[in-house]
Amino acid sequence: MATTPAPTEEAAGTGSAANRSAVRSLLRLWPYVRPVRARLSIAAVIAVVASCTGLVIPLALKWIVDGPVADRDTGGVWLGALYLLLLGIAEAVLFGLRRWLVARPLAGVEAAMRADLYRHLQRLPVAFHDRWPSGQLLSRGTTDLMLLRMFLAFPLTFLLVNSVTILVGFLIMLAQDWTLGLVLLAPAVPVVIVCWLFEKRYSQVARQAQDQVGDLTTLVEESVLGIRIIKGFGRHRSQALAFRALSRELRGTELVKARLLAGIFAVITTLPELAVGAALVLGSVQVADGSLSAGTLVAFLSTALALRWPVESIGFLLAMSQEAATATERYFEVMDAAPEPETAPVPRPGGGPGAGAGDGGGLRFEGVRFRYPDADPGGVPVLDGVDLHVRHGETMALVGGTGSGKTTLTALVPRLHEVTEGRITLDGVDITDMPRQTLRALVAVAFEEPTLFSASVGENVLMGAADTAGEADLRRALDIAQADFVHALPHGTDTQVGEQGLSLSGGQRQRLALARAVVGNPRFLVLDDPLSALDVHTEALVEAALRRVLAGTTALVVAHRPSTVLLADRVALLSGGRVTAVGTHHELLRTSAEYAWLMSGRTETTERENR
Repeated sequence: MATTPAPTEEAAGTGSAANRSAVRSLLRLWPYVRPVRARLSIAAVIAVVASCTGLVIPLALKWIVDGPVADRDTGGVWLGALYLLLLGIAEAVLFGLRRWLVARPLAGVEAAMRADLYRHLQRLPVAFHDRWPSGQLLSRGTTDLMLLRMFLAFPLTFLLVNSVTILVGFLIMLAQDWTLGLVLLAPAVPVVIVCWLFEKRYSQVARQAQDQVGDLTTLVEESVLGIRIIKGFGRHRSQALAFRALSRELRGTELVKARLLAGIFAVITTLPELAVGAALVLGSVQVADGSLSAGTLVAFLSTALALRWPVESIGFLLAMSQEAATATERYFEVMDAAPEPETAPVPRPGGGPGAGAGDGGGLRFEGVRFRYPDADPGGVPVLDGVDLHVRHGETMALVGGTGSGKTTLTALVPRLHEVTEGRITLDGVDITDMPRQTLRALVAVAFEEPTLFSASVGENVLMGAADTAGEADLRRALDIAQADFVHALPHGTDTQVGEQGLSLSGGQRQRLALARAVVGNPRFLVLDDPLSALDVHTEALVEAALRRVLAGTTALVVAHRPSTVLLADRVALLSGGRVTAVGTHHELLRTSAEYAWLMSGRTETTERENR
């Protein structure tokens, strides 16, 4: 099974990983950090104070060694020990206070970013979701945001804290003995060069690993949702091999990250340790010849050892910062995608919604052309010059062969896709001049593949109505869709249908989707073969109830069965992306060979059943 790579169109706008600036990427988090900047700033100051408090300990040791120890003053030694204990307690309390200060606000930052991502995903066009694997989006809303919270909680603060600590520590050591201080400063240049090379390489590998996590998430999600297919066709082995291959790729990338981390840790640990060793030898010689006191050497070495963690943590902090930078880039690749345009209503000749059934009334397609956004601009469009008028209060059946563009045409009405050329009007008003919320309140849709959510039956159906809809509306919609089976479920309409509604049969899901479409008494109804999964007897009952609904609305119904076609007042034949014939069912049977062929083998039987 081939893996689905992460989309590159959106990502391409930000450049390759090698050309990105981690700082510039991380600065994009500022709008989310701004509301909690006061607490984060206080926490950073407290952390600096706590870290610098630790640097006072070597000075206390110097006083103990050169004072009470040299003078054999036991009481002074105990007093010095008390000072050291108080300094240690103060350092621990300050670090604990810092953690307490950042925990709640950073959880709020993560929650706000996740909420914004979810809200933005709802506003992105269907074309975006068609291109992006769901696992890539899930990983951005989970793993990437967790990395960002960890960065804000730890590396962001400690890159500053450790830098200040190292600076103050070296100033203290230079003040103690400048020659020994210069010895410890010697590794600074090679360490900086190694860190620069590490940052450049690690950013690329971190991005690769996070994209691979998204691919793996997609595969797992598809395997869970498609478990019936996997079991039905015995594809356990192929899926396991695909999973193993992706896991092996991710493991290899993580090992590259581990090798890079091991390399930088080796350098930033070994070089400073060698410098400390050299300073110890040189300092011991100076103590031996009397040019340096033992207390000063102890304080110097204690300060150097206190700086071990700030220095050694550089690689770890840089790694977390790079992972956070790539997580930020991945997050904003989605947030930067243009949402569906929202326009204000613009009055047009012919009236607005509800203008009545004049010549401009009903649903009209005028010269509609459509090609998918990622299609070849020079290729043949899916729809090419569609002209069709569904009169006010009329039901139009849309018939055509596979790939003729029927489903695409119905998706244009609620603006799930935007027309490439031409326009669509509802009662004379261009749908692009309506706010989407207004448009989708006027138009209800039911798709051939019904989608149900992990919610109750009632919640799934009432999703198609206004918030004021109640129990009476729910019962009416269920009656129309012949969905009486819900009353036999364990908790009736309060029964949870489970993920994707897979606890129900295909016909049951389709009836609930139809109930969702009609529950809100829509002015316009778009049905994409809504009865395809029903048995003959249930279909007849649904059609009988549906006739009453269609009598009071303007409807466009994609139909494959003659029985569904007979619900319509007129039929439009779609062929090659164009409407090639319009008329009643019987007229098209006589005048259109293609329509007669599409209906062949079923027409006579259906007509006998409807007599």
